Amino acid sequence: MKPLTHIHSRTVVIPFENVDTDRIIPARFLTTTERTGLGKALFQDWRYRPDGRPDPDFVLNKPEAKGCEILVAGRNFGCGSSREHAAWALTGDGIRAVFSSQIADIFRANALKNGLLAVVLNEDEHAWLLQHPGVELDVDIAEQTIALPDGKKFTFSLEPFAKHCLLAGVDQLGFLLQHEAQIAAFEKAREIA
Repeated sequence: MKPLTHIHSRTVVIPFENVDTDRIIPARFLTTTERTGLGKALFQDWRYRPDGRPDPDFVLNKPEAKGCEILVAGRNFGCGSSREHAAWALTGDGIRAVFSSQIADIFRANALKNGLLAVVLNEDEHAWLLQHPGVELDVDIAEQTIALPDGKKFTFSLEPFAKHCLLAGVDQLGFLLQHEAQIAAFEKAREIA
């Protein structure tokens, strides 16, 4: 994973509530354990027509969505099954952060473990972002702030371990491997004792 320290991007808004992980990436795409290549299946059943052509009315297919790295989603985003593929599909399509007033716990944990910032905002902040699609934001992960164009800032909470992993660009295994020398020294000391 790459370190995630800042995101400067416009937003794309999918305001629907209770978007489950099967909507984010349908089950028929869960035949792989590879993290790559799933971006093309993101929101497959909304994004593409039955003949496979992009639906021009779907928000991610519109020209103004090109290059947007921040998804503002409706309440209870990522509910449903616990597939990591949902986070992989979002990052595979270029999304680096998801903001909502409620994000399903398992989805949020999977997102953070896979380098996708998943932020829960209060109702007023969330409502403002929903009402201003395409707004340009500056997200500082270390400071845990979202700067609006007028200089106002929203703050968000982030578990210290998840924050460390995002900033360092490591997952849980990568974190353990960073401490391989200390683990080996501990194990060696145990053998002697």
